[in-house]
Amino acid sequence: MIGSTPVLQFDDASFGYGHRRLWGGLTMDQRAGEFLAILGANGSGKTSLLKAVLGLHPLMSGTVRVAGTPPHRGSTEIGYVPQHRRIDSLTPLRARDVVGQGLDGHRWGIGRPDRRRRRLIDEVLESVGALDFADRPIGILSGGQQQRVRIAQALVADPKLLLCDEPLLSLDLSSQRTISGLVDRRRRTHHTAIVFVTHDINPVLPYVDRVLYLAGGRFRTGAVDEVMTSSTLSDLYEAPVEVVRSGGRVLVAGIPEVPEHAHHATTLRAG
Repeated sequence: MIGSTPVLQFDDASFGYGHRRLWGGLTMDQRAGEFLAILGANGSGKTSLLKAVLGLHPLMSGTVRVAGTPPHRGSTEIGYVPQHRRIDSLTPLRARDVVGQGLDGHRWGIGRPDRRRRRLIDEVLESVGALDFADRPIGILSGGQQQRVRIAQALVADPKLLLCDEPLLSLDLSSQRTISGLVDRRRRTHHTAIVFVTHDINPVLPYVDRVLYLAGGRFRTGAVDEVMTSSTLSDLYEAPVEVVRSGGRVLVAGIPEVPEHAHHATTLRAG
C-alpha cells in the first residue's frame, strides 16, 4: 500500500556537471511504500539522480528533499545499494561485519559487539535470507549472496528510502528475481519507498508502481503502461522506438544514440 506522506520530493530540479545539464525540470513526489523504477540509456543521468538524493552532488537548480529535509551525507533516512561488483575473495570481513557497517560504518573499523547490535544484524540478515552464511568471509560468497548482504547493510538502520543502483548487474536470472523480490517484500512489510535504477525493467516489472524514464535531458514519468509504449518513447527520443510485450516481458527496440550535446529538458509534473 502506498502512503500519503512524501518521502522523496523534487521541485523543478536540474542536474549536471559544469555547463552540461543531464536532466532538468523534474518535479515529482514519491510516497512511502512506492516502488519507482528509473530507466534510461547509459549517460542519461540515472546514477547522478541518486547522487543528488544522497547529498553527494548539488543540483544545478531546484530542490530535492528526503523526508522533508535537504539531503546530506550519512543520512539514516536513506539506505543505499551500490552497483553490483564482485568483492575480492581475500577480503577478510564476514558477511555480518559488512552488514554492521550499515549501523556504524562512519566510524573507523567494526563497531563494538553487543547483544542489541547483534540481534539487529541477525534480524536483517534473516529477512534477506542471508543468516545461514552470516559468518562466512564476504569474498567467497556468490554474486547473489553478496548482493543479499549489501541489501541487508542498506536496510539495517531501517531507512525510509532505499536507493538501488543497478543492483542486478552481472547476476543470473534466478538471482535477479530473488533480489527484486526481496526489495519488494521490504517495501510491503516496512512501507519503505524504493528507487530502483535498472537498464532492464523486466526483473522488477511485477513490482513497479511508477517509471521515471530519462533520455537526452528529457524525461517521462508514469505507470509502466503509460511510459513503456512505442508512442511515448518515440516522442521522448524524437526517433522511432518500438515497444513490444511478449510472454510477460517488455522488449524495446530501436533506441537511438543520444547526441552528447542534447541537453534540453521537458517538465512533467507528477503527484
